[in-house]
Amino acid sequence: MNENFIKESLEESAKVKLDIIEHCSEGIISAVNLLTDAIVNGKKLLLCGNGGSAADCQHIATEFMIRLSHDLDRPAIAAIALTTDSSNLTAGGNDIGYENIFARNVEGLGNNGDVLISISTSGNSGNIIKAIAKAKTKGLKTVALLGGTGGKIDGTVDQAIIVPSANTQRIQEGHITIAHIICEMVENKLYGNK
Repeated sequence: MNENFIKESLEESAKVKLDIIEHCSEGIISAVNLLTDAIVNGKKLLLCGNGGSAADCQHIATEFMIRLSHDLDRPAIAAIALTTDSSNLTAGGNDIGYENIFARNVEGLGNNGDVLISISTSGNSGNIIKAIAKAKTKGLKTVALLGGTGGKIDGTVDQAIIVPSANTQRIQEGHITIAHIICEMVENKLYGNK
C-alpha cells in the first residue's frame, strides 16, 4: 500500500461518480419527485439497510429531519431510520428472525403513501426484500439505492437507483452522494423559493 493505491482508489471513486451522471440521473429525478409528492401530502420516509448502509440510513434520515442546506430555513421532514433502535432490532432478530426485522417495523410504522427508502449494495439482502414486500402490501411507495446489477430488488420497487460499480466501497460512496443530492433537490424544490 502506497501513494499509488491512494491515487487508484480516488480515481476509481471519481470515475464511478461520473458514471452516476449518465446512469442514475433519471432515477434520481424520479425519486425526488416521488419523495416530494409524499412530503407535500404529509407522509413520512422510512429507511432501512444493513451494516454501512444502516449507518447511511441514519445519516440520510437526519439530513431530512434536521436539514442539509444551511441556507434554508425549513420545517422538519418526517424521516425515520429503522436501523437505530438496538432493543427493537435485537428483539426482532431473536424473536421473529433477522430477516423480518425491517418488515415488522414497516408493518408497525408505515402507512399508505409513506415512502420506504432501502439501501443494499448487493440488492439481495433478505431483510430488505421482505421490508419492500411488506411496504407494498401497506401501500407505501418504494425507492432503493442499489449497486452492481441491482440484484433481486431491482424491478420490485417504484424507483431503483443502481450505482454502476461492482466494488462495495465505491457503491457505498455513490449511495451517500446520491442521497445528499436527493435531499438537497427535495429541500430546494419544496422550500428553495421561500
